[in-house]
Amino acid sequence: MLPSTVALQQAIFTKLTSEAALTALLGGPRIYDDTPQPQAFPYITFGQSTLRDASASVAPGDEHMVTLHVWSRTHGRRQTQSIIDILRVALHDQPLVLADHHLVNLQHEYSDCRRDPDGETIHGTIRLRAVTEPI
Repeated sequence: MLPSTVALQQAIFTKLTSEAALTALLGGPRIYDDTPQPQAFPYITFGQSTLRDASASVAPGDEHMVTLHVWSRTHGRRQTQSIIDILRVALHDQPLVLADHHLVNLQHEYSDCRRDPDGETIHGTIRLRAVTEPI
């Protein structure tokens, strides 16, 4: 059986790489767990994820907090904000199909956008909360 964290990440990746507007903005399916170097901007990376037991008295379950990072080098925040908006719409309350697990819900928790200390990179973050149950 595939761990729920892996199944969730795979489902998110599959959903995002099928989003034509996102792929167009990124200039290709540039969504990474381990970012190849050098890498053209913009792109998305999977960041920190946490897992908590969310079992109920009648069924086991997991609560996930998943972070996605958006990296851009355009002037201003417009591109990063546009990518974050696509991510939010593509994932919030969407019925993703997970291997060996059922997605109970997937919610946008928060997002932010800021300039990194290097002065060149705009860094966006989106945090999602998901609950899964084994099938």
